[in-house]
Amino acid sequence: MTVDKAIKRAPLMSLDEALRLVLQDVSSLTQIDSVNTFEADGRVLAEDLVSHLQVPPQDNSSMDGYALRIEDITQPGTSLKVTQRIPAGQHGHALGQGEAARIFTGAPIPAGANAVVMQEDTQALVAVNSATGVPEVLINTVPMAGQWIRRSGEDVTKGDVVLSKGTRLNPAALGLAASIGAAKLKVTRKPRVALFSTGDELVMPGDVLPENMRPGAIYNSNRFFLRALLVRAGCEVTDLGIVPDQFEATLKVLGDAAVHHDLVLTSGGVSVGEEDHVKPAVEAMGGLNLWQISMKPGKPFAFGFLQSQVSNRSAYFMGLPGNPVSSFVTFQLLVRPFLLALQGVTTVQAEPIQMQANFNFLKPDKRREFLRVKRNSQGGLDLFPNQSSGVLTSVVWGDGVVDNPGANPIQSGDWVRFYSFSEWLQ
Repeated sequence: MTVDKAIKRAPLMSLDEALRLVLQDVSSLTQIDSVNTFEADGRVLAEDLVSHLQVPPQDNSSMDGYALRIEDITQPGTSLKVTQRIPAGQHGHALGQGEAARIFTGAPIPAGANAVVMQEDTQALVAVNSATGVPEVLINTVPMAGQWIRRSGEDVTKGDVVLSKGTRLNPAALGLAASIGAAKLKVTRKPRVALFSTGDELVMPGDVLPENMRPGAIYNSNRFFLRALLVRAGCEVTDLGIVPDQFEATLKVLGDAAVHHDLVLTSGGVSVGEEDHVKPAVEAMGGLNLWQISMKPGKPFAFGFLQSQVSNRSAYFMGLPGNPVSSFVTFQLLVRPFLLALQGVTTVQAEPIQMQANFNFLKPDKRREFLRVKRNSQGGLDLFPNQSSGVLTSVVWGDGVVDNPGANPIQSGDWVRFYSFSEWLQ
């Protein structure tokens, strides 16, 4: 006689452990692109950027006014001869005793001058000598040495590393690179990502009008936001469309995608249903390093690799849940850090901030939850009333999520960990 025994499933992996495994398996891309600095926004520096000059290159005025010698000003109301005029981009000559230079913002400080007085603290006078026609200026304040002077190298010193390898470039970084004369930048090449969705229920907007939708059909929303998120993460995306719920079809698309891509990203088909073919197909041509995470939403997440059947190369694989909010959240918490690390970014995880909850959440799940919330005018957080993983309106309405530990009720006034969508979507 045989006795059936229940098979005890292993506990779900924590999100922190899953992220650790994902990141430890990343080998950063080694190929380098040389791109015009104008086109480098969002790219990742492949080498340190070193300055070969000072910024600013010489002492210059930070105000429109008069450059002078403080030794000539012992009290307010002292007049000086204005012997030269120095616009930005021009050099003056040395000041003599009792002389001032009319100077404009950004213009080099003439030799001998050790302060600038802004024009609001002066009064231009008529010529003091009709024979020479030399004008004077009345200085109505006693300046301090160095005032309104920007020193050479106070922003950047020659030899400084102004931007480090692994920096993800933003508009300010591009301006800094340009300020030291960098017309081109060496950056890590973009990751090549193949994206597809699975599900016989999926249809594309434009292919079928809403009134003609067959029963059970839904529009493929994940395909749109995932492609946009990949582009924002600095990737070249190959959109492979919708793959039917068939094992052989799934196997073929995975095999083709593994040949020319660094990552194959899927949406749907990684759960435990009879029509979920992605997981067994990945296991048939590669392997899974992790599957299913103790988080809500986003439990059916998969990570592994695909071995190409026509070349020696392999591609990473990531499988996201089919529910849109689950797909969005797992992308931000696991896929985005992976893609940044693949490009060599040194800091890949967003940092939460402490904020006050202005809501009650008294029936938490045992898993770690990510609750869609929105900042309010009182400086706290409001909770979207429907936290279902299929309610994409919660992501559009909200501007972040609360990272809530498992089995942790929240009462209004509690301090919680908040992740901002704006940081995720950079």
